[in-house]
Amino acid sequence: MTSTVAASGIDTTASPARALVCRACQARYPLAAQHACYECFGPLEVDYDSAALARVTREQIEAGPANLWRYAALLPAGQDPATRVTLDPGLTPLVAAPHLAAELGITAPLWVKDDSANPTHSFKDRVVSVALTAARALGFTRFACASTGNLANSVAAHAARVGAPSVVFIPGDLEQGKVVTTAVYGGDLVAIDGSYDDVNRLCGELVETDEFEDTAFVNVNVRPYYAEGSKTLGYEVAEQLGWRIPAQVVIPMASGELLTKIDKAFAELVEIGLVEAPAGGWRVFGAQSAGCNPIATALHAGSDEIVPVKPTGIAKSLNIGDPAAGLYALEAVRRSGGWMDYADDDEIRAGIRLLARTTGVFAETAGGVTVAVLRKLVEAGKLDPAAETVVFNTGEGLKTIDAVAGQVGPTHRIRPSLRAARDAGLLG
Repeated sequence: MTSTVAASGIDTTASPARALVCRACQARYPLAAQHACYECFGPLEVDYDSAALARVTREQIEAGPANLWRYAALLPAGQDPATRVTLDPGLTPLVAAPHLAAELGITAPLWVKDDSANPTHSFKDRVVSVALTAARALGFTRFACASTGNLANSVAAHAARVGAPSVVFIPGDLEQGKVVTTAVYGGDLVAIDGSYDDVNRLCGELVETDEFEDTAFVNVNVRPYYAEGSKTLGYEVAEQLGWRIPAQVVIPMASGELLTKIDKAFAELVEIGLVEAPAGGWRVFGAQSAGCNPIATALHAGSDEIVPVKPTGIAKSLNIGDPAAGLYALEAVRRSGGWMDYADDDEIRAGIRLLARTTGVFAETAGGVTVAVLRKLVEAGKLDPAAETVVFNTGEGLKTIDAVAGQVGPTHRIRPSLRAARDAGLLG
């Protein structure tokens, strides 16, 4: 659960981070490479100096770089640009989606936060930049992860950028697009004959061995710092809306951590006075694949017990059958008055095509899940069509092109002549 690697440590004279704190029992620990509480085995997260956060201003943020490091004063590491392990992700487009809104019967502004515009084309660049910057401060020299694909892409690319070795572990049945876009960076890529949960268990064992004591597993031993990178999505949405929090957000769920951290980002912004909460607060909605929906199933059953499942279906980036932050995602959704739902493979494919046709955004399968669930939430009366809503696309469709490859193609096939074009009706 913690590493013995020699470390200079996170510079708390520059960072607002002060400790790691257990989400369950509130036990506190130093800022080290530790991810679980010694008292109750609950997950740890970063705790901050509230006075340091309160000194951050809109003007300070707006004067920062055009990437996630504009929020460095709200993050656990990376305040000194020279210390960063980063591809400089962030400040991705917030796309107005009036045509999508019209098709779904949404009358208020609808936005798509398109994180496929990040350097390796997913939101994982955010969490990896923060995690590996903290990892380098903690003395690690090799980078690793357990991944359903996007995280592997990002860790391998970050390692290549700074000339560090990497070793990433993936399920053996991962989409070829994600395999190639990891392997191309030249690090070690280990395919495991098993599910993501099997991969994650192995990484949890490897991190305890002497052979891996110099290795930062971004979603294991430095997970508290990794998770904080997700908050920048919430910060950006608020800033891009003119320092306003939307009334509703719809977020894809794998571990459930992204949902909890976007919710946390909004709460932090309100607490330190950078924004005001919407009247009545904001509501958080979660989206899962029907092939891997343990969090949504628990919510529908009115239960706090998340029963692990064996994942199936095309949304492999969301296929975490035993979600680490599932209980915390349930808490955020219930507290905010939101809901969760799930989509089957056909609905996911339809969601991908609907988003592309109405917004020009080609999402991977996770984005198809989110749009399909958005439709269900509106139809079921769970989401208010008259309230401003942001949905999150977390990855690029070219990584999961097989999902819709059999459904789209040329609408016409003609000979290269004007007559053929006229006969096909292309001239009106």
